[in-house]
Amino acid sequence: MPGEKHEHAERPMTLPPAAQQAIMQLQTFQQQANALAMQRESLTIQKIELERALEELKKAADKEDVYKAVGPVLIKSSKSSMVKELGEKRETADVRLKSIEKQNAKIHEKIKEIQGKLGEMLRGDGKAS
Repeated sequence: MPGEKHEHAERPMTLPPAAQQAIMQLQTFQQQANALAMQRESLTIQKIELERALEELKKAADKEDVYKAVGPVLIKSSKSSMVKELGEKRETADVRLKSIEKQNAKIHEKIKEIQGKLGEMLRGDGKAS
């Protein structure tokens, strides 16, 4: 019955305000999750680079000159101070990664919670029709 399909297609589906609000919250949390994923990826790359630099630095002799980049300039430094500095940066990256993972877990819990509530709201509306 083509006429019935046409009538159904013309009726716009309106969501209750609570469902609309839940969808907006869901979108917000998904955007936050995406931002955290980008931060996590950036920190992971940074950590890998720091670990590679530390590995190479540890191969160098203790008395060998090492240099660090400060903007467009290379500055002479000692191996021990560079090992310490890179180690601290790696630890900072680790702490930030753990923090991001915790935030990410909380956001995903909230996303699941909102999805569940939204599903209940929509199923409830479907039964009432």
